Amino acid sequence: MGVRPPADDNDDPNVIEFGIAALDAALSDADIEYPADEREVRDQVGHVEVPYDAAGHTTTVGEALDETDLGRFENEQALLNALHPVFERKREATGNSILSQLRSLVPF
Repeated sequence: MGVRPPADDNDDPNVIEFGIAALDAALSDADIEYPADEREVRDQVGHVEVPYDAAGHTTTVGEALDETDLGRFENEQALLNALHPVFERKREATGNSILSQLRSLVPF
């Protein structure tokens, strides 16, 4: 049995952006000229908190940069690619907690 996907309208207030999607939105408001080094990115958006899961847990861009080994980003996509694994690790770590597992059992 199939389930019809929800309509594709952007007026849905229940949509929660997290991870790279939320970071992408934050970067669109930033004034970063690429290629950019880590220092430039930190100066512009290092303080910005980005949710990394649907529960609303956040990390700053600066903290995420601390977990990468790249110091220069040729374009915004390179920055997103470098930070994606960081957000995924954080999301998976909170998803494995006892509290998260209990919450997943509750239907509401």
